[in-house]
Amino acid sequence: MIPGNKLLDITGKTAIVTGAVGIGYGIVYRLAEAGANVLVTGRNQEEIDKTVSDLTGKEFKVKGLKADVSSEADVKNMLDVVVKEFGGLDILVNNAGIYPNIPVHQMTLDDFDKVLTINLKGVFLCSKYASEQMIKQGRGGKIINITSIDALHPSMVGLAHYDASKHGVWGFTKNLALELAPHKIWVNAVAPGGIVTPGVQKMQSGMKVPAGVDMAKVLEAFMGKIPMHRMGEPDDIGKVVLFLASEMSSYMTGTQVVVDGGVLLS
Repeated sequence: MIPGNKLLDITGKTAIVTGAVGIGYGIVYRLAEAGANVLVTGRNQEEIDKTVSDLTGKEFKVKGLKADVSSEADVKNMLDVVVKEFGGLDILVNNAGIYPNIPVHQMTLDDFDKVLTINLKGVFLCSKYASEQMIKQGRGGKIINITSIDALHPSMVGLAHYDASKHGVWGFTKNLALELAPHKIWVNAVAPGGIVTPGVQKMQSGMKVPAGVDMAKVLEAFMGKIPMHRMGEPDDIGKVVLFLASEMSSYMTGTQVVVDGGVLLS
């Protein structure tokens, strides 16, 4: 039996976290704080550099890599880099995702494809190559997919493509958990509700709002549905990801943890 004070200790483990800002930052912080080596990836070099600079300043073991999760070549290189830098891989967090707000009748095929390509295809590619490395190592591993409450219930009009991608990730999570269990690789998901991040703020400012709709009142109504009466913070997700990455979740696979302040209750 592992002592209680060691259950959240992942010292010596190595993680990849896709997506360097917002929720990704919160996840990288908690994993690195708990002792893991972390390779953080993203498509924006400036964002990666800022996250790495902030966290290495705290003496955490964090490195960055520019990579597009929808590119098979980039994902293969990502695995090569993590093995070269840290000697292996124990934890994969599929966090990278986009969520442009576009109603279906204004949505183009390219709009739809772009969201599915990054949010769903990216999870497939990263999981495929990460799990191959974990199987080769023979010591098990953890794959944690960031879904959304939209994998369970739509949050607003304009996110049909996003909701389709997140339902897909939830289905993929359950089936992959079955496939990888014999290799002692546990696959779970975290479903955030409304989290205050730069991406969410950008989406809200760029939303195509119908004439006569007061966006401030829409957001006020959303806040009114949250029993905890606050939006979540990236650290709220980071702590749950650490739980799933640690021995605290040793008998969990194929499940989804909802972290939404209770909004689905309403």
